Amino acid sequence: MENLKLPNDYSAQTEQVKEKDSKKFLKLVTIVSTFGGLLFGYDTGVINGALPFMARPDQLNLNPFTEGLVASSLVLGAAFGSIFGGRLSDNKGRRKVILYLAILFFFSAAGCVIAPNTTIMVAFRFLLGLAVGGSSVVIPSYLAEIAPTDRRGILVTQNELMIVTGQFLAYICNAVIGNVFGDAGHAWRYMLVIATLPALALWIGVLILPESPRWLASKGKMTDALKILQKIRSESIAQQELKDIKAHISEEQKIEKMSFKDLRTPWIRRIVVLGIFIGSISQLVGINSIMYYGTQILENSGFGTKTALIANVANGLIAVVAVIVGMSLLNKVNRKPMLLTGLTGVTVALITIGISALILTGSPVLPYVVLSMTVVYLAFFQGAIGPMVWLILAEIFPVRLRGIGMGFAVLFLWFCNFLVGLFFPLLLDVIGLSSTFFLFAAFGIVGIIYVAKFLPETRGLSLEQIEANFKKES
Repeated sequence: MENLKLPNDYSAQTEQVKEKDSKKFLKLVTIVSTFGGLLFGYDTGVINGALPFMARPDQLNLNPFTEGLVASSLVLGAAFGSIFGGRLSDNKGRRKVILYLAILFFFSAAGCVIAPNTTIMVAFRFLLGLAVGGSSVVIPSYLAEIAPTDRRGILVTQNELMIVTGQFLAYICNAVIGNVFGDAGHAWRYMLVIATLPALALWIGVLILPESPRWLASKGKMTDALKILQKIRSESIAQQELKDIKAHISEEQKIEKMSFKDLRTPWIRRIVVLGIFIGSISQLVGINSIMYYGTQILENSGFGTKTALIANVANGLIAVVAVIVGMSLLNKVNRKPMLLTGLTGVTVALITIGISALILTGSPVLPYVVLSMTVVYLAFFQGAIGPMVWLILAEIFPVRLRGIGMGFAVLFLWFCNFLVGLFFPLLLDVIGLSSTFFLFAAFGIVGIIYVAKFLPETRGLSLEQIEANFKKES
């Protein structure tokens, strides 16, 4: 009898070993692919500390307008990258596009390092933005398609965590390089060159990444899709998942996509306007004034450059902690109250900075008040507004409206991000720190009123129920 049981025991052990190996491989795939998120964070955060050194007369000799251009050109590129990255990955495959992005990350980052003047810098920052925007679309899609259903949320949100981790690492590198090589003319080049290292790691790492089984199945390559699933799942789960993918693709083909003419329908127009507003207001409250210009804000309030670089690390650290806390609350707290709490917190922090800059001008206390309030601001934004905006956008659009709806919302989000990045140095120069932050606070107040009045609660509802509620209310 024992001889008869041996094959079954052996088969069970083999299955357990294979399942363990598949989990290890999936973890490796997640780490490698989210290097794109790390690059996203580093390349958007490094400019924070590099700009004061770039602006020196013996370097790029930047004025307030060209400072804004250097910082925001990446965001403009990201807007285009997010539009074309998704479409390119639909045609060429997720893995191949991630490889293209890794190459673009490396050469555009290297181009920024050797840029001899502002024009060349802006051009390479724009190209870098194409990679950033592309990765912001392709990598979450890739992770969602390759992750098991029960781990999808955790794996996809890891990319968000890698983004803020990249920004945090940028602030640390800026502080170290700025204090050690601050007297050297090319300190900013040392800051920028570090971005080539994770780009190179992503480039090499793509060689081990499998293609998305969901994408392979969508192209009719079922055998290839099954082979990939067998690498990252147990045998029985791989077979069942392929059946589910086939059924899902069949259902998708039956769904009639909406077009621009459908925007004349009141309930559809309401959802799209809501998505555009939420995406826009998340940027117009000034988050990227702190992420891109945090060092200059602290300098403007009274810190020296080297001290400001060190103090700015606190902003990066709180951003990472807040994202982790926010991720843990996503499935425990209702969407609307959490977004309203975030908007209220950042608005209060902005008003406090504005008032402090008015009444404490020249006081040695001012820089510490500004630093503490930027930390409070980031805690509310990264812990509530940041994760909640993307979650709400994913939930309010029905499947047949998602393409056009998300397209509009993300386009406006990137465009408002670009406007803040471009005009913040000019606002700081023309109307000052206090008035600039009062302006951001005004957008925060508008956001609170609009969200309180028009945003429905979506937690616990299916996409079909959310769609039915919008139809009913219209």
